[in-house]
Amino acid sequence: MRMSRMYMPTLKEVPSEAEIPSHQLLLRAGMIRQLVSGIYSYLPLGYRVIRKVEEIVREEMDKAGAQELLMSAIQPKELWEATGRWDDFGPEMWKLKDRHEREFCLGPTHEEYFTNLIKNEVKSYKQLPLNLYQIQTKYRDEKRPRFGMMRSREFIMKDAYSFDTDSQKMRESYDIMWEAYAKIFKRLGLNFRVVEGDTGTMGGKISHEFMAMSDAGEGMIAYCDSCDYAATDEKAQVVYVNNQEDAELLEMEKVNTPGVTTIDGLEEFFEIDKSRFGKVIVYNLNGEAIVVMIPGDRELNETKLFNHLGVAEHDIEMADEDMIMVISGAEKGYTGPINLKEGTRLLVDSRIAKMKNLIVGANETDYHIKNVNYGRDFEGELVDDLLMVIEGDTCPKCGDVLKMARGIEVGNIFQLGTKYSEGLNAKFLDENGKERVFYMGSYGIGITRSVAAIVEQYHDDKGIIWPLNTAPYHVIITVINSKNQEQVELGEKLYKKLLESGVEVLLDDRKERAGVKFNDRDLIGIPIRITVGKRAPESIVEYSLRASDDKEEYHVDEIMDLIKEEFQKYGLSLK
Repeated sequence: MRMSRMYMPTLKEVPSEAEIPSHQLLLRAGMIRQLVSGIYSYLPLGYRVIRKVEEIVREEMDKAGAQELLMSAIQPKELWEATGRWDDFGPEMWKLKDRHEREFCLGPTHEEYFTNLIKNEVKSYKQLPLNLYQIQTKYRDEKRPRFGMMRSREFIMKDAYSFDTDSQKMRESYDIMWEAYAKIFKRLGLNFRVVEGDTGTMGGKISHEFMAMSDAGEGMIAYCDSCDYAATDEKAQVVYVNNQEDAELLEMEKVNTPGVTTIDGLEEFFEIDKSRFGKVIVYNLNGEAIVVMIPGDRELNETKLFNHLGVAEHDIEMADEDMIMVISGAEKGYTGPINLKEGTRLLVDSRIAKMKNLIVGANETDYHIKNVNYGRDFEGELVDDLLMVIEGDTCPKCGDVLKMARGIEVGNIFQLGTKYSEGLNAKFLDENGKERVFYMGSYGIGITRSVAAIVEQYHDDKGIIWPLNTAPYHVIITVINSKNQEQVELGEKLYKKLLESGVEVLLDDRKERAGVKFNDRDLIGIPIRITVGKRAPESIVEYSLRASDDKEEYHVDEIMDLIKEEFQKYGLSLK
């Protein structure tokens, strides 16, 4: 492609709305443009990268025995109602009506759609196992779209669904997809970890996330260097060390604490560590107060709470001061577990039951109570684990210390079980002629999100550094002086030779200053660079890689061997 004819609107300045490197660089490199918040156009360079990522995904999915098809993004309400997700999915679902007032959604995912297809077509165990996938645009009305292609409202995703006869076969399909995903992300050049994830609205009990490690990632993961334990912070099991189990129970004592309404304030007032307090948080679940109690030195994991309650995030909110006054008789900041309004639901992290002589709110404005003990002074609904993991916690698998890191969720896999096949009455006949429901798995890869993740891991202060197999073009030829006939002719000769050899090449034939050309090629990140300059009459050019500062001069006849060598590193071949 000649850059003089190319639509590549690069930007010198960092757009004000771009917060992280991938968003900034993809905008500056003329690869994407925002239409409205969370919705992007993929310009020629950016779309070429997307197609490269898609092709790698296709190759590995096909090798794993999956078959590609394409379904509509528009799905009827009835399918989602059958599984209970029309309401459960929440406000992120784009809903619309046709001219006949029939309701539809723009698919955020396709479990129901695929299950409905299979139930009408697959009737016998002899047709299983089956794995179908598509690469398609998905829609989620994100509350806070941000970080460009990382969290957008319209995005490209590969979603696959496996259908098996029983749970064991489902796990076998799951393992096959796990291995395929690992190959995909290795080929994309991503530094990633596989971690236990929360199943959320997808259903099932087991899921894993493939996290590309990045300081710009929205997801936090806990991991152990001494074993293979790794989980998202939403999923990670917390081992909370309590050194108070053998303490003698003391008599309760009410203490005047005027104006002290926070754990930090109480720690200073009593001169006692936060771990000796019982922290209470009050929620409003569709008009019902839910009181949650955890150790004072820890944070509540809302995902664990919502999962225990069996509710979605959009169903619950923080209680206002009026609700708190009704259930406790006190202002906010003085709520405790003793003498709550009858019928109020109290959820207690299980570690609270083992702690001794806690300090808690007295349910009386300006007062707290010392020496409160579970079982003797109050009881509630014990929940195994309601805490958010932190760095330094004990690994639940081997007992060593957990570390924390940020990551970008680029893929996820779920063991769905029979949730969707039961909801949609999707059955097949087994070897005994008996009707049974399918066991399913669901497997997603964020195509556009993976592009952003690559940029997050491969960039410097000058621009993007694409790996060769995902770069929009393999080679860029820069003709320094477009008015110099010998330079132009040598650039053209190289350009034609590379095209004939199957190399994807850009020829910068623009009538621009050399500095502009060099800045643009650094910004767009083409991995192999050939510079045609003052030694063109000798057929000598400069050869360099975007990922290296090294530059060497070679005769043009040597260039193809250098390119072949670079291609071999990525398993690519030339004509």
